[in-house]
Order: sequence, then structure tokens, then C-alpha cells
Amino acid sequence: MPWSVAPLRLGRSWPAAADPATLRARWAALTAAGGAEHERLFRPSRARTPAAGAAALPGQRAGTGPFAQAPGACPEPVRVLTGPFHEEWLLPDQRVIDAARPELWRVLDGHQLFVLEAEPLVTVHLPAGRPGRVRPLHRRPGGTEPNLAPGLLAFLGGRHGTGVTAEEVLAWVLAAGRPGPRGYEVPLAADPGRWRAGVELGRRILTVRLRGARAWAGASGGEPPRLPGGRRPYVRAALPARPEGPAYDAETETLHLGGGRIAPVPAEAWAYEERGVRVLEGWFAARTAYRTADGLEAFGPAEWPQAWTSELLGLITTLSLLAGLAPERAAFTPGAEITAAELAAAGVLPPPRRTRRPASVLDHREEGPGGQIALL
Repeated sequence: MPWSVAPLRLGRSWPAAADPATLRARWAALTAAGGAEHERLFRPSRARTPAAGAAALPGQRAGTGPFAQAPGACPEPVRVLTGPFHEEWLLPDQRVIDAARPELWRVLDGHQLFVLEAEPLVTVHLPAGRPGRVRPLHRRPGGTEPNLAPGLLAFLGGRHGTGVTAEEVLAWVLAAGRPGPRGYEVPLAADPGRWRAGVELGRRILTVRLRGARAWAGASGGEPPRLPGGRRPYVRAALPARPEGPAYDAETETLHLGGGRIAPVPAEAWAYEERGVRVLEGWFAARTAYRTADGLEAFGPAEWPQAWTSELLGLITTLSLLAGLAPERAAFTPGAEITAAELAAAGVLPPPRRTRRPASVLDHREEGPGGQIALL
């Protein structure tokens, strides 16, 4: 996947929140403030200040003039990924984001998937503030040009006797890729049987990772994955308006959030970690951080939203399913590998320099600073 982009760098935390209503309240408070208070709430950086304008992000409607003079209406929040399994909402206004990466917004559509090379994680949402570079699966909207070394799909199809798609290569990456001394390394199977087995395993991982947001092959939408009937988590006692916690009772497989109770929660879901932090604890902490914040970051819902409970139930299911797939993935081996020399002989390696740069995409009307429009 030759083309990669650094993730979005917000520069300030208030343009992202766990629910869109909070962002609209923050926008209203900021635009109503004046003078030094406006400056304090904005939290200027070297890249962004209230006195500067910026181009509208591709496909988004936002003001382009100096924010302090003409903030405009609050833009419609969009979903982003800000942490492992942690999705938030973002104000898509380039005037309040230090590095918004417009080249990623140009290829954001219903066909796109983003791979974060550090984990790797796969998401349908734009990654914001995550370490490691972002590798889009497609270079153009509509899934018309895969972000793969030219000739790779044809080469793999010839070796394995069947057509190979970009989504199948991504599935293989999830099954066979491992961290190595040169970064995240992905061996390619020489044996057609091992290739098919890896793609099938990767499909199941991808389906769980995307949480039903997309059918794995890129078509329409898929059903959210579910645990067997007797293992599905349910709310046993309603969560209070401001729940505390979380705490886990291993004997009863119950997750406690203040007086609220969710069960059954498999032990492997509670223990699931990313970078040494339990995912469920980190998810809850991110959604309650506003309680001890100041400035615009202190805006948050007065009561725990029902949507967060639904997200939590889905997250528990996802972690349980991934934990169940982990032993199979750990045991998977690619067998005999295609060598770099074979790929070079076929003209796949090295990829042309142009493939490391973004494609020329002009699918959106893009308004420049101060309402300027480029004439091409």
C-alpha cells in the first residue's frame, strides 16, 4: 500500500466529542464569546488562530473566513476514530484543526477503508490523533483505484488461479501481518490453499473490526456481529444519569457502572487491552473526561445518553469476538512465501514513485480561504 498519510492532528481537543450535541453547544459558546475569552476558549496554536481563515474541507460545508469575524453556522459533525475502538464526533472545519489532511477527505466515501499501520487497525472513519501513518485502501472515491503496488492483484491472481481484490489483500494483511524489525511486515503466501485460508480468516476479523459498518467486500452495509443468544450482553439494571466505574465481577460476569449493571460480559472482553490499557476502562474514561475539564472541553451531556449504552453493548460484543479469533490468528502461518525477488521480476516492486503521492481528485467543490474558488 504505497500511499500513506499522517493522521489528522487536531491541535486542541474541543473540536471532538463523544456526542454531536456537545459539539454544537461548544460551537455556540465559542461564537458567543468575545475578546480575551474567545481567544482563551479557542486555544490558539502556531497552526491555527481565531484571526485566520482556511479552506473548506472537501465534501464539507463550513466557513472559510477568519473565525473570529465570520464563524458561520456550526458544521455538521462527522464520525472519526480517536483511539482503539473509540469513535467520536468531529467538527469538520479546517479553521479549528491544526492538520486536517484534506487529501484523506477527498477519498472518504462509502467504499473507503483506512488502515493504521501501527496496529494495524481498520476503520471506515477518518483516524484522528492516532500514532502511525494512515493507508487508505483506495486512492480515489468509488473504490476505482486500489492503493496497492501496480500489478500486485494480477500477480496474485495468476499465482493462486483466481481473481484477487483489494479487499482480499486487506483481509490477508489482518490475518498474516505481524510487527517486525522493519515495521509491520506482511508475507505473501505462495500456496493457493494457504492464501484462501488467510483471506477467509481475515474476512472474519474485518467483519468484527468494522462492527457491521460495512460488508467486508465493500458493498452496502453488513449486520453487526453478534454473540450466541445466551452470551449476548444486556442491561440488567439501568445506568444512572452520571455513572461511576467501571468495575467487573468475574464470578457473575457483570460490568458495574455505578448502580447500572450489564451482563453477561465475558472475562476476555473485560481483559482486552490495547497498549497496556483495558479497552472498556479507556472507553469509559474518554466519555467522562469532560467532568474534570475546563474551557470548552468541560461541555458534555448532563445525563448519560442512551446511545452510549448501545455503543457499549456493541463494543463488548466486538471485544469478545476478537478475543475468540485471537488464538486462530496467532496460530496462522503463511507457509511458503512469495519472495521479493519474484515480485521484482514481475515488475510489482518497487512501486512507481507516483503511487506514493495522492491521486488528483476533484470530485468536490472546494472553497478556499475567504470564499475563494479555484478556476482550473
